[in-house]
Amino acid sequence: MTRRVPSRREYLRQRAIPVTHHSSLITNMDLTEKTIESRRIFEGRIVNMRVDTVELPNGRTSTREVVEHRGAVAIVPMLDHETVVLVRQYRQPVGGTLLEIPAGTLEKGEEPFDCASRELAEEIGYHPEKLTKMFHSYLAPGYSTEMLHTFLAEDLKRVGENRDADEFMEIVTMSLTDAVEMIRSGEIIDAKSICGLLLAARMYKGC
Repeated sequence: MTRRVPSRREYLRQRAIPVTHHSSLITNMDLTEKTIESRRIFEGRIVNMRVDTVELPNGRTSTREVVEHRGAVAIVPMLDHETVVLVRQYRQPVGGTLLEIPAGTLEKGEEPFDCASRELAEEIGYHPEKLTKMFHSYLAPGYSTEMLHTFLAEDLKRVGENRDADEFMEIVTMSLTDAVEMIRSGEIIDAKSICGLLLAARMYKGC
């Protein structure tokens, strides 16, 4: 089902908000928040959590809850120009099984390229002869420091899996075209996988 979405101008007109030219919205206003106090409230194996008291640009104060994370990598592994390797695994926070591209957390002091190669071998049993950085992105900058580095892995060589003791997953091989269709149909709903697969598809189409 398709529904027409009103333009920004129409939306603002409906709400009786004065419309200004887009370029006028870009200013040199200092939006920095100054940290007054920082309090660590949790330390875990993968994440820590702190609560910051900050001074806002208008001089008032507020609090920010921040999840600290070392960062992670995600990899789109291509067996050839048509075939991608995904993993299916249960995710406790969402209470269900998701179809995803391989991914993992950076070890302390580990470089993203090294982490991507390691995670690929551990999870799906392949070593990439060619590893290309596609992009890096914050996953949830409103509350987390986690930076995700996403790679395209090609010229894969079979080496055998070596997963952690608490990792249980199924390897799923499919065409990249089918993976993109599963994004459209809502069968792939993991954000990192959606971004990685769509960009990989665009790169292979040369657009």
